Amino acid sequence: MRENFWKKLKKPIMAIAPMANVTDAAFRQMFVENGKPDVFWTEFVSVEGLLSPGKDRLLVDFWYTEAEHPIVAQIFGAKPEQFEKVAAMIKELGFDGIDINMGCPAQDIEKSGAGAALIKNPKLAKEVIKATKRGAAGMPVSVKTRIGYSKEEIKEWLPVLLEEDLAALIIHLRTRDEMSDVPAHWELAQETVNMRNQYAPETILLGNGDINTMEDAESKTKESGFDGVMIGRGMFGNPWFFSGHIPSLEERLKVMVKHTNLFQEIFKSDKDRDGGSLKSFDVMKKHFKAYVTGFDGARELRALLMETKNATEVKRIAEEFLKNRE
Repeated sequence: MRENFWKKLKKPIMAIAPMANVTDAAFRQMFVENGKPDVFWTEFVSVEGLLSPGKDRLLVDFWYTEAEHPIVAQIFGAKPEQFEKVAAMIKELGFDGIDINMGCPAQDIEKSGAGAALIKNPKLAKEVIKATKRGAAGMPVSVKTRIGYSKEEIKEWLPVLLEEDLAALIIHLRTRDEMSDVPAHWELAQETVNMRNQYAPETILLGNGDINTMEDAESKTKESGFDGVMIGRGMFGNPWFFSGHIPSLEERLKVMVKHTNLFQEIFKSDKDRDGGSLKSFDVMKKHFKAYVTGFDGARELRALLMETKNATEVKRIAEEFLKNRE
């Protein structure tokens, strides 16, 4: 039986949120080098896809290095038997934990009954957790979810999950319908903690939403009583988030170039018919927007970077920009 790594972590626990086409192997490596969180998360991956003939394309989202432990694989779906099989697969891949996505509001995910749709189907949610735990065979299983679907329903929804003896529960303090369009409801944090204490005092509880700095992370943890927090958009373009280092413009652009080089190196494939890569180079462009902001000339530099097609072009443009500033 694999040991529950959650029990060994020092509090407050800082975790990286799973984000599609963001928290891939190249992105996480930037944090390994510039300031690690306590727990890494992969992108979320379909259990149905992982059991299909095209699974090799999806396994790319599960690539990681030994330096990223502890690392949790996040999965989504709506068929318990698929979760059981995929959990066993994840254990074989050497991950430290498995997380079930019960909060994603994307319509293409919800239409199959997965993601946030599970908030409306507590019976199925319980079956999914039980099946995942069977497949995990002792490996810690967690759930990431929201405070409700169309309205706040902490009292109704959280006991459904907490009764399943999860290793950890991550709460995005917004409803599904609120997406990320309103401030996170940190005023509900204490009620969430109380529910955990009542139903499953051993379950680690992390809060998520509107955490933009380490100061934010530490103060919200202290004030809420959570065991830690999960950071999403606040760490975007800032691999120094957990170290507290404030980078110079030159450092930011050099890391952006390094990130781009690593992305291209990791995800290239001669077999791929879609331009020679396992992931489109355009994925990097959302990172360019995050790295290149808040300084004179940022808009013009971003415009140039949006036209690039490879890492060589990105390096040339960044170096020319820095040279012209001297």
